[in-house]
Amino acid sequence: MTNLLHMDNELLIIRQAIRGDEGALRALWARHAPHIDMVVRRLVGSDADLAADVAQEVWIQIFRALPTYRGDSQFSTWAHRIAVNRTLNALRKARRLSTLETDVHEDSAAVDPDFDRSFLAASIDQAAAQLSPGARAVFLLHDVEGYTHEEIAEQLGITSGGSKSQLFKARAKLRKLLAHLIDVDDVGFSRKDIEHVAPVF
Repeated sequence: MTNLLHMDNELLIIRQAIRGDEGALRALWARHAPHIDMVVRRLVGSDADLAADVAQEVWIQIFRALPTYRGDSQFSTWAHRIAVNRTLNALRKARRLSTLETDVHEDSAAVDPDFDRSFLAASIDQAAAQLSPGARAVFLLHDVEGYTHEEIAEQLGITSGGSKSQLFKARAKLRKLLAHLIDVDDVGFSRKDIEHVAPVF
């Protein structure tokens, strides 16, 4: 019941925002900005100024697109996809996505289930910031956000093989960066292992 009330309240706020109500626009921003900003920062990486600029662009896009929101999915999910797409577009414009290569085989090994997942998640998050923009984008989209390689390929304008290649390279570098934490020669990162790195919808 609480969730239904929350959704009804949010739909009312959205309708008011579409009509230009500044209070409603501020309410949407206050409720969803922390998550949207986090999504942008994770994809952009260490460039705080670029992340701030992109986050501003994302919110401009969200507010412009409000009249197209039909309520078929939660507003947070709808806004999240806009944030991902807008951030990737900004990274392409800034030429920060590296050239993506061809097909390689994926890893599928699992992390020791007894490992402290919260600590691992924080460590992976820190290590991911050291990846190249292209590898980081594919890793976050696939292993954190749950996109398929086909969906990633469509968003980045590459092949699914290129997405797999970047994911392979990202995981390989993360294994090196996290070698002092994980005493395993061949470790892959499943979504379960990094479920605390970012909220998943």
